[in-house]
Amino acid sequence: MKLAKRILIVLAVLAVLSQVPFAYRRYVFGETADKIASDNAARRHVEDARFDEYTGIIHAHSAIGGHSKATFDELIAGANAAGLNFVVMTEHWSDAFDTSAMTLSGFHGNTLFVAGNEIDTADDDRMLMVPGSADAAGLRRLSTRDVVKKLHDEQRLALVTYPERFHSWRADIDGVEVFNLHTAAKSINRFTALFDLIWSGSSYPELVFARSFTRPDENLAKFDSYATEDKTTLFAGTDAHSNIGFYLLGDETGHRFFGVKLDPYERMFRIMRVHALIPKGTPLTQENLLAAIADGRVFVGIDALGDSSGFRFRFGDRTMGERASISESGTLTVDIPLKSRVILYKNGQKAAEGSGNDHFEFKPDGPGVYRVEVYREGLGMAYQAMPWIMSNPIYIAPAS
Repeated sequence: MKLAKRILIVLAVLAVLSQVPFAYRRYVFGETADKIASDNAARRHVEDARFDEYTGIIHAHSAIGGHSKATFDELIAGANAAGLNFVVMTEHWSDAFDTSAMTLSGFHGNTLFVAGNEIDTADDDRMLMVPGSADAAGLRRLSTRDVVKKLHDEQRLALVTYPERFHSWRADIDGVEVFNLHTAAKSINRFTALFDLIWSGSSYPELVFARSFTRPDENLAKFDSYATEDKTTLFAGTDAHSNIGFYLLGDETGHRFFGVKLDPYERMFRIMRVHALIPKGTPLTQENLLAAIADGRVFVGIDALGDSSGFRFRFGDRTMGERASISESGTLTVDIPLKSRVILYKNGQKAAEGSGNDHFEFKPDGPGVYRVEVYREGLGMAYQAMPWIMSNPIYIAPAS
């Protein structure tokens, strides 16, 4: 046998063997998806006399901001198909025009769109301004403190995005984006992701992404440090651009001759959602949604791992984002739609934990800022590295 033929045979065998892990992983993805579907069908429902729950995403971009070529039609179709109740748009600023006035706003189909901006400050900080403003571009000339004051004077939210690069932690911020889905998606190994998507992408694309997620330790530590001193809101940003993938003769903004898109809107909208609690009987409006975000009546769910709707974290009749006194009788209760592992944090430190149940009660260990993280059980180690649910805190003050 000629040497060249032997080399070709060896290369062919190696090529086949290289696909074995991806073929096996498709089997594992299938088993995991079946488990999630079975669990979702048996989810526990907990009555809530105070709040209705709405699901959506915070932090999304379109072609308006210049970092994507995605259209409004794609956004609306993706949000409606994913069953989102709301989408908070955060268009990049422009010196030439008001991007917040040009983006989606109001109801489109069944989804409420809120027009906001992603802004920069003179301190090299980046935030989300909601609602947006024609002043978005000019804010980069002001200090972060002055920007936050201006936004608050105008009844707008100032939410920290990319906290790993944020500097002005003593500004009176309204929220911290502890996890950014776009950043997490961009950090995956694109070579292995390509073969995972070839084998499993048509059936289990959300699990391909979720498998790579890890707990955002640094960002959660920054949030806990701030929340221990001053009330703020924990949230996660989808940062949807619809521009990640493999492409030839092009760039990430959408200018390309040929490409495979890894992050279409609908896919990203199904992976992770923000769940907002709005007073029962109150309609979903921009005002009511932003009040829920500002008050901390939201939690984050990696819903690709199971529908987290119905999760509740309470102290007596208080819920996330609310204040109580240690002199009040009661326990911290956690209700989860699926049996899971729960970790209770006090002032950023692990205070208690439990597993194998869908209801937990913890006695608060003195005054403090308490929040919980929930981890799925039974899906394998790959999905244990990232919390399934991240709650906002309940603030328990000393006895007066």
